[in-house]
Amino acid sequence: MKSFRLIFTFLLFSFVSQAQKTVQTQSHFWWSINTTAQVSNKWSIIADAHIRRTNFMANNSFYFLRAGALYNVNKNFSVAAGYGHMWLANKTATAPELFTNEERIYQQFQLTGAIGKVSTLNRLRVEERWVQKIVNNEVSDSHRYTTRFRYLYSLNIPVSKNKYIPSINLADELLMQIGKDIIYNPFDQNRLFTGIKQQVTPSLSFDFGYMLVYQQKLSGSQYVKANTLRWYFYWKPDLRKKKKTHTAASQLSQSSFDDI
Repeated sequence: MKSFRLIFTFLLFSFVSQAQKTVQTQSHFWWSINTTAQVSNKWSIIADAHIRRTNFMANNSFYFLRAGALYNVNKNFSVAAGYGHMWLANKTATAPELFTNEERIYQQFQLTGAIGKVSTLNRLRVEERWVQKIVNNEVSDSHRYTTRFRYLYSLNIPVSKNKYIPSINLADELLMQIGKDIIYNPFDQNRLFTGIKQQVTPSLSFDFGYMLVYQQKLSGSQYVKANTLRWYFYWKPDLRKKKKTHTAASQLSQSSFDDI
């Protein structure tokens, strides 16, 4: 009987939540530069900067900087950890725009592979987040702590043997969260992307396309459906020290020219 009551309560809550559900449709623009600088055969320094706008490009959404270190366990599997800081724009009853801070540390596990000619990527990222609260329409000293789990799966489908011909890029990322203040929305958001990936130089590429972001707010009954234009750049410089390749003959030849 007790189990029946729990099931009935859960179903009733779900029904009421769906009945009160509201979805706000927005348009976003997301831009970022993501750097992976290889400093040894195993280690890389990673850093990225993000700008996100709402009402397409008219209004601020947030600015975000992140940095960390990445270790290549083997050619297909890597682990990483780092820190990020976000400046998030908020609208209140007394201020058209009020920025709050978010401190974040993260751990990441990434596995790459292939299905025939199609490249695959699986990424699990765990984030510990401290989000500054707004109290009485003002920025406060208190923070809301959450732990967020993000799983990304993506496919890169080549259409030509020429790597400078754009390939098709498909990806989906699910974000879930837990924490004392997370009562009604353990589901945070889902990001579904389709677009192209373009190699610009051997170390620089970008992806460009459409992303549907579906996000649940803290109340549990409010959702945001964001039609998003995404443009991400990826820079992968190789900072490893190059071995000297000069031979005795080339040194002799150079000496001869110096003598002239």
